[in-house]
Amino acid sequence: MNEQHVTVVYKWTAKPAQLDALEAAYAGVTETMRANEPGALAVHVYRSDEENALYVRDEFRDAEALGFHLSQTAAAHFGDLLQIATPGSFLFFGHVPLELQAAAKSMGLAAEFGTHSAGFDR
Repeated sequence: MNEQHVTVVYKWTAKPAQLDALEAAYAGVTETMRANEPGALAVHVYRSDEENALYVRDEFRDAEALGFHLSQTAAAHFGDLLQIATPGSFLFFGHVPLELQAAAKSMGLAAEFGTHSAGFDR
Protein backbone atom coordinates (compact mmCIF):
# COMPACT_ATOMS: atom_id res chain seq x y z
CA MET A 1 0.00 0.00 0.00
CA ASN A 2 1.23 3.49 -0.73
CA GLU A 3 0.07 6.89 0.47
CA GLN A 4 -2.10 7.42 -2.62
CA HIS A 5 -3.93 4.08 -2.34
CA VAL A 6 -7.70 4.29 -1.53
CA THR A 7 -9.73 1.43 -0.07
CA VAL A 8 -13.54 1.47 0.02
CA VAL A 9 -15.47 -1.04 2.15
CA TYR A 10 -19.24 -1.17 2.06
CA LYS A 11 -22.35 -3.30 2.44
CA TRP A 12 -25.43 -3.75 0.28
CA THR A 13 -28.42 -5.44 1.94
CA ALA A 14 -30.60 -7.20 -0.61
CA LYS A 15 -34.33 -6.64 -0.68
CA PRO A 16 -36.36 -9.81 0.07
CA ALA A 17 -35.56 -12.67 -2.34
CA GLN A 18 -33.02 -10.48 -4.21
CA LEU A 19 -29.66 -11.70 -2.87
CA ASP A 20 -28.95 -13.86 -5.92
CA ALA A 21 -29.85 -10.94 -8.21
CA LEU A 22 -27.59 -8.64 -6.20
CA GLU A 23 -24.72 -11.09 -6.42
CA ALA A 24 -25.24 -11.40 -10.20
CA ALA A 25 -25.34 -7.61 -10.55
CA TYR A 26 -22.06 -7.33 -8.65
CA ALA A 27 -20.47 -9.90 -10.93
CA GLY A 28 -21.25 -7.46 -13.74
CA VAL A 29 -19.90 -4.50 -11.79
CA THR A 30 -16.64 -6.29 -11.02
CA GLU A 31 -16.23 -7.37 -14.65
CA THR A 32 -16.80 -3.79 -15.83
CA MET A 33 -14.21 -2.56 -13.35
CA ARG A 34 -11.69 -5.24 -14.37
CA ALA A 35 -12.13 -4.44 -18.07
CA ASN A 36 -12.41 -0.64 -17.98
CA GLU A 37 -10.71 0.67 -14.85
CA PRO A 38 -6.92 0.18 -14.85
CA GLY A 39 -6.76 2.16 -11.59
CA ALA A 40 -8.99 -0.37 -9.83
CA LEU A 41 -6.39 -2.66 -8.30
CA ALA A 42 -8.74 -5.19 -6.70
CA VAL A 43 -12.38 -5.86 -5.97
CA HIS A 44 -13.57 -8.53 -3.55
CA VAL A 45 -17.24 -9.35 -2.93
CA TYR A 46 -18.31 -11.42 0.08
CA ARG A 47 -21.79 -12.93 0.38
CA SER A 48 -23.58 -13.28 3.71
CA ASP A 49 -26.72 -15.41 3.52
CA GLU A 50 -27.33 -14.74 7.21
CA GLU A 51 -27.29 -10.95 6.66
CA ASN A 52 -28.93 -11.18 3.19
CA ALA A 53 -26.11 -8.93 2.06
CA LEU A 54 -22.94 -8.46 0.10
CA TYR A 55 -19.85 -6.91 1.61
CA VAL A 56 -17.49 -5.32 -0.90
CA ARG A 57 -13.89 -4.14 -0.72
CA ASP A 58 -12.57 -2.01 -3.59
CA GLU A 59 -8.91 -1.04 -3.90
CA PHE A 60 -7.93 1.94 -6.05
CA ARG A 61 -4.48 3.14 -7.10
CA ASP A 62 -5.32 6.70 -6.06
CA ALA A 63 -8.07 9.30 -5.75
CA GLU A 64 -8.12 9.85 -9.52
CA ALA A 65 -8.96 6.17 -10.05
CA LEU A 66 -11.67 6.42 -7.38
CA GLY A 67 -13.08 9.51 -9.09
CA PHE A 68 -13.21 7.68 -12.42
CA HIS A 69 -15.02 4.79 -10.76
CA LEU A 70 -17.60 7.02 -9.07
CA SER A 71 -18.32 8.98 -12.25
CA GLN A 72 -18.41 5.99 -14.60
CA THR A 73 -19.02 2.49 -13.28
CA ALA A 74 -20.73 3.41 -10.00
CA ALA A 75 -22.92 6.01 -11.69
CA ALA A 76 -23.94 3.54 -14.40
CA HIS A 77 -24.91 0.74 -11.98
CA PHE A 78 -26.15 2.62 -8.92
CA GLY A 79 -29.79 3.00 -10.03
CA ASP A 80 -30.10 -0.70 -10.88
CA LEU A 81 -28.56 -1.69 -7.55
CA LEU A 82 -31.03 0.50 -5.66
CA GLN A 83 -33.87 -1.48 -7.23
CA ILE A 84 -32.72 -4.70 -5.55
CA ALA A 85 -30.75 -3.57 -2.48
CA THR A 86 -30.21 -0.91 0.15
CA PRO A 87 -26.72 0.56 0.59
CA GLY A 88 -25.16 0.66 4.05
CA SER A 89 -22.23 2.77 5.16
CA PHE A 90 -19.44 3.32 2.68
CA LEU A 91 -16.08 3.60 4.44
CA PHE A 92 -13.38 5.35 2.41
CA PHE A 93 -9.81 4.80 3.66
CA GLY A 94 -6.96 6.91 2.29
CA HIS A 95 -6.60 10.36 0.79
CA VAL A 96 -9.99 11.29 -0.70
CA PRO A 97 -10.12 14.96 -1.79
CA LEU A 98 -13.03 17.07 -0.62
CA GLU A 99 -14.60 17.18 -4.10
CA LEU A 100 -14.72 13.37 -4.22
CA GLN A 101 -16.13 13.27 -0.70
CA ALA A 102 -18.88 15.62 -1.86
CA ALA A 103 -19.49 13.47 -4.96
CA ALA A 104 -19.90 10.34 -2.83
CA LYS A 105 -22.29 12.10 -0.50
CA SER A 106 -24.27 13.56 -3.43
CA MET A 107 -24.99 9.97 -4.53
CA GLY A 108 -26.84 9.57 -1.24
CA LEU A 109 -24.18 7.35 0.30
CA ALA A 110 -23.69 7.18 4.04
CA ALA A 111 -20.03 7.93 3.42
CA GLU A 112 -17.34 8.10 6.08
CA PHE A 113 -13.71 9.03 5.43
CA GLY A 114 -10.48 8.18 7.24
CA THR A 115 -6.84 8.81 6.44
CA HIS A 116 -4.09 6.32 7.19
CA SER A 117 -2.68 6.54 10.68
CA ALA A 118 -0.60 3.40 11.27
CA GLY A 119 -0.03 -0.10 9.97
CA PHE A 120 2.18 -2.23 7.77
CA ASP A 121 2.18 -4.55 4.76
CA ARG A 122 4.15 -7.77 4.54
